Amino acid sequence: MDIVLYALTALLYGGLAVAGWRAHRTEGAPSMLSSVPPVPAAPRAQPAGAPRTARALLLVALIVHGVLLHITIFPHDAMVFGFAFALSAMFWLGACIYWIESFFFPLEGLGLLVLPLAGIAALMPLAFGGVHVLSYAAAPLFKMHFIIANVAYGLFAIAALHAVLMLFAERRLHTPRSVLEGRGGGWLASWLDTLPPLLTLEKLLFRLIGAGFVLLTLTLVSGALFSEQLLGRPLMFDHKTVFAILSWLMFGGLLTARRVSGWRGRAALRWVLASFLALLLAYVGSRFVFEVLLHRPVV
Repeated sequence: MDIVLYALTALLYGGLAVAGWRAHRTEGAPSMLSSVPPVPAAPRAQPAGAPRTARALLLVALIVHGVLLHITIFPHDAMVFGFAFALSAMFWLGACIYWIESFFFPLEGLGLLVLPLAGIAALMPLAFGGVHVLSYAAAPLFKMHFIIANVAYGLFAIAALHAVLMLFAERRLHTPRSVLEGRGGGWLASWLDTLPPLLTLEKLLFRLIGAGFVLLTLTLVSGALFSEQLLGRPLMFDHKTVFAILSWLMFGGLLTARRVSGWRGRAALRWVLASFLALLLAYVGSRFVFEVLLHRPVV
């Protein structure tokens, strides 16, 4: 049963990603047959059913991926978890957030990044089996902590992809299209042209970071309460806790600077990516080092 769900998940994500890239290249590729600069043409109108069909298929992929995560993480009233499952859950939630966003904003360009990453992450538990059973998985406080943490990490994952897109889009604004096409980057220029305006992306980015920061705060608080309940002390200052607190401080500093001085631009976007890297090291990196490199379980 598991292998069927893995195959179906990969097929759906992969098929949607390939279809999206093919549609983009067909509609946005510059002419290679003429030395005369092309006259910008009005964008082709997509068939009304195309976005609906893509969203419906993505919803099916998300349902299948969600069922796969549930039956592999929670087999027989136990809980099995590892860095590959953490990454899969993170990108599943990121894809869910992208699916919701797609109803309100034209984010096809973001989908070309999200779908391949979600497909790869969904298959990673097959390659990395370094997992362990959590004996305290039935504790209500742990369940609450686990759910809040995963939603927070999913929000930050999609925010990091937003930041990557914004860096590309900002660079596009300062580079003439003819220069990009002369470097063989016509597909990149046409891809970036499908994105919403930078101000819209920026607004979405800080909404995601604000919501993620609130949930990350709740994650740290619930983690401290759970640690006190389980181990008799509120915090264990291990690598995971240190990186989680560091990322919390970095995201909090970013939101404060944004509110006080309106911080924006490349520096702010790079700060977003650095903050997400710190969170990734806390959430996934520590598990990868212990399970894959040291062959030891991590709590």
